[in-house]
Amino acid sequence: MINRQNLWFFTLFSIILVLGIYYVTMPSELLEKAVQKETTKERAEVKEVKEENTLMAMRITLEDQREEEMSILTKQLASEKITNAEKNNIYEQLKYLNEVQGKEEILEKKLKNEFDLDCFIKIDIPDITTVCVSKEHNVELANKIMNLIQKDYKERVNVTVKFQKK
Repeated sequence: MINRQNLWFFTLFSIILVLGIYYVTMPSELLEKAVQKETTKERAEVKEVKEENTLMAMRITLEDQREEEMSILTKQLASEKITNAEKNNIYEQLKYLNEVQGKEEILEKKLKNEFDLDCFIKIDIPDITTVCVSKEHNVELANKIMNLIQKDYKERVNVTVKFQKK
């Protein structure tokens, strides 16, 4: 007598077998068309993302660069061939990268709250680059942005403001 477990096994095995045979005997033209449709759809989606959100692309690029730097520093830190002074230096560099990343996020939030602008900020002391998406591109707004960023630093920093149209 066949129990339920065996019945389910034979049913699922039969379905998989039929689908496998269908896949093998399927005309290659159908498969090529399906793959072509998928790649065309993916390309269109990527283009939309690029056009709609360049700020996100800038953030991702900067994040990738920072992650690469951090992984290199982490590998160096794990090395047994370096001295304690070098390890301390590498640790300070890692700490600095984390602080810079946090500061960028804080400044972006400040600009969002103060001016209702979506911005990308890259800090590379003494230079700070700011890219803002705004309908208006005027000197007064750029000056306000520069002053707001400068308030967070004791030393003088070079703030660059660039605008992109919405």
